[in-house]
Amino acid sequence: MILKRLGIDLGTTNVLVCLPKKGIVINEPSVVALEAPANRIIAIGAEAKKMFGRTPSSIIASCPLKDGVIANYKITEAMIRYFINKVLGGVRIFRPEVMIAVPAGVTSTERRAVIDASLAAGAKEAWIIKEPIAAALGAGIPIAAPSGNMIIDIGGGTTEVGVISLGDVVAVTSVRIGGNKMDEAIANYIRKKYNITIGENTAEEIKIKIGAAMPLEKDLEMEVSGCNTITGLPETILVRTSDVVAALKDVLSEIINAVKHVLQKTPPELAADVIDKGIVMTGGGSLLRKIDELLTKVTGVPCQVAEEPLLATAKGTGIAVEHLDAYKKSVLWAR
Repeated sequence: MILKRLGIDLGTTNVLVCLPKKGIVINEPSVVALEAPANRIIAIGAEAKKMFGRTPSSIIASCPLKDGVIANYKITEAMIRYFINKVLGGVRIFRPEVMIAVPAGVTSTERRAVIDASLAAGAKEAWIIKEPIAAALGAGIPIAAPSGNMIIDIGGGTTEVGVISLGDVVAVTSVRIGGNKMDEAIANYIRKKYNITIGENTAEEIKIKIGAAMPLEKDLEMEVSGCNTITGLPETILVRTSDVVAALKDVLSEIINAVKHVLQKTPPELAADVIDKGIVMTGGGSLLRKIDELLTKVTGVPCQVAEEPLLATAKGTGIAVEHLDAYKKSVLWAR
């Protein structure tokens, strides 16, 4: 196969791969299943996700990325190689050039780990782009213009808040809070209120099906099964949207604080642009019901969710890798 360029959104929850001119070609969970004694990989992606929370002691299903950064280098390398091979085929004459989105708040060591893992996984060259810039590109925001654009990207492991002007971030903050912390908060709340222990997958299902950032006119309901912490026996309860709103209060307040912090750091001219244009939201967390209304209420700045918010960062990496010369300012170059 001829030389290819591809963009990768290496997320805590999902890995998305974007090929220029083809769009998103892979969208799979960033989960790896290992055979414990030999540490041998037996499944990656969607297949491994099915095993999550259901494995015997001989098999471990885990996420090699934590809070948007590499927690297990070797497994991440194997996962990147798997997805590159799945897109481009195992036998290639040329190695691909890869653009990877990372949180704006990563350290130089964490950034180096992503580059090294990509090169070890078979990339010829690897570039890094900050997630707020990639998300803004994917959401169709003209980042090169000399005016302020604000983006909030709520992913699985991190929330990125940034004001972008002239192709780079002017004010940015990255908090290690996202969809996973929301799931955790829901599971903890249900355990405290109902004495029922539920798994991560169930907590995520509750968030998606009935979750909201603010009370709804009419509560949604969902039957949830789990293990009673007192009797140890299985039990089914009815969970309502009001439970989720209460559970997510603390998590959402941290996201709100991050948004306020960036607004306070933004130069006055760019702040005026942000008030005129509003704030664009991307990432899976922006799909939570009424989260845009909540942020509009607390900041006084209109918020709107981008089209296909889940895919925005991956699309942005694809645009950046396709037009490298045009986005040199926005990309951190590496070999």
